[in-house]
Amino acid sequence: RRNDAPLKLVAFSMADVRLLPGIYKESQEANLGYLKRLDADRLLHNFRLNAGLPSSAQPLGGWEKPNCELRGHFVGHFLSACALMYASSGDKEVKAKGDYLVAELAKCQAKLPDGYLSAFPLELFDRLNALQKVWAPFYTIHKIMAGLLDMHEHCGKQEALQVVEGIANWTGKWTDPISEAHMQDILNEEFGGMSEVLYNLAAVTGNDRYAVIGDRFTKKKFVNPLALRRDELRGLHANTHIPQVIGAARRYELSQDERFHDVASFFWWEVTGARAYVTGGTSNDEGWLVEPARLGEELKKSSSTAECCCAYNMLKLTRKLYQWTGDPRYFDYYERTLINHRIAAIDRKTGATQYFLSVFPGAWKTFGTEDDSFWCCTGSGAEEFSKLNDSIYFHDSDALYVSLFVPSELTWKEKGLKLRQETAFPASPTTSLTILAASPVRTPVHIRIPYWVGSDASVKVNGVDAGAVPSPGSYFTMARTWKSGDRIEIHLPMYLHKEVMPDEPTMQAFLYGPQVLAAKLGTEGLRRDLIVGTQGPDVQKNPLQTAPLTRASADLSTWLKPVSGESLTFRTAASGHQLEFVPLDRLFGERYSVYWQVS
Repeated sequence: RRNDAPLKLVAFSMADVRLLPGIYKESQEANLGYLKRLDADRLLHNFRLNAGLPSSAQPLGGWEKPNCELRGHFVGHFLSACALMYASSGDKEVKAKGDYLVAELAKCQAKLPDGYLSAFPLELFDRLNALQKVWAPFYTIHKIMAGLLDMHEHCGKQEALQVVEGIANWTGKWTDPISEAHMQDILNEEFGGMSEVLYNLAAVTGNDRYAVIGDRFTKKKFVNPLALRRDELRGLHANTHIPQVIGAARRYELSQDERFHDVASFFWWEVTGARAYVTGGTSNDEGWLVEPARLGEELKKSSSTAECCCAYNMLKLTRKLYQWTGDPRYFDYYERTLINHRIAAIDRKTGATQYFLSVFPGAWKTFGTEDDSFWCCTGSGAEEFSKLNDSIYFHDSDALYVSLFVPSELTWKEKGLKLRQETAFPASPTTSLTILAASPVRTPVHIRIPYWVGSDASVKVNGVDAGAVPSPGSYFTMARTWKSGDRIEIHLPMYLHKEVMPDEPTMQAFLYGPQVLAAKLGTEGLRRDLIVGTQGPDVQKNPLQTAPLTRASADLSTWLKPVSGESLTFRTAASGHQLEFVPLDRLFGERYSVYWQVS
């Protein structure tokens, strides 16, 4: 039964926020270029064949090969990316490609029974029902449903809603005769965000039948311990379960059932506080391998740390929880992960993205190919870099919240107000907000002051000190009548600081403000095929020995010195040689180390 939980804050529509030149805009444009280069008929090839329709297109490779059981998953991501990119940029070409895909998928669905739509036959679901080996068919169905729903929401594509309702009806028919005990066994196979998309569909259509189907995808042995505030995550595949928590959060929003609130809230605080690396990323070899707060131990097990899908989904969850409370601590995590894991994981020349962003000593960045990879993280990357403007600004009934420092322009139609944010952050510790309005506007403006700023942060309005000292980890609030041309200048001083492994205090990472610093270690042993095409940097097969750092003082600024004339570059003498540290998002094509043994 619908009983919607009230949100403290609401995000502005992406159509009301436009990115301005900077690293975020560059990332968006690189991704847009990739979306435009992919051929729609190649994306449709497996769907058409599965529906008995002709296709002469060249098949795609990787996880979209005609014999891959996950085939079709990327097409769902691609639909979401087209919809989100259109909302973010207004690009009509990418919308037209999404529209074409929806129309052609509808033709495929018409040839299949009961509203079913996929790029693989129903036989995979027969194996799932028999608990035989099969690769995550509901995971792919979720991606297709979510992509279609995004096309409806952001592009007004009514046909997309009809198609996704058909899939939901088929899902209900498939799950209805299955006993609860057997369904719980079925849920041991990855099923993506099936509960979330069905809850979203229920909200869009007003048909609670879809929410009832969504409840069938509640994996009790996972969510029940979380509701009791118990961390039983060890041994679980991380990105199988983060989407289930997003589903639980959506369940709470639609029902106000506090159990699901507790599931989402406890999970977030536990993962970000005890299972996340300094970049904000979580998982190792796609799983949580150890008990909480044993990250030093976990890091030794594999170099495949911090799967990018996990970061993508943790940001989705963070955004939800932030809107429930407005707690700025959520966006301290969001900012760190966005800068150090997401922006660091895209090649801004090609739009290629990563599977893992390794923090293993001696690692390097590995990117997918143009049309022969299509990992799960290729898909979530296509979505991520289509919606970089979705979490910069929020509002309540009266006030504006500036949550991220990203060059952008906001249009608040209801207030008759525009806000232009100009900044080079994080390369620069300042941002400015300029008000544009046809007539004076009375509204409070809340600016997030990150946890990492020093005590000398400052805010000026039209060149005059605002008269109060911003407090780290809070909002700086100005309630006044704003006139067109009013300018707010925020200075957020950055300092060196460290983060230590909770179980190994001598294993340390270094940050400057929100930016994780990595030491540049050259290109020894790297080949082109190690940088493009494989899933992640297998450092164990291509090791690079790194000597411990010997420091003279606990004060980083005494031995990690800025390099004159070079932006955000630091150098130190360690173990008889110089090491150069730069922000992780700047490093491409060479080895690096984020964590160091410090003696």
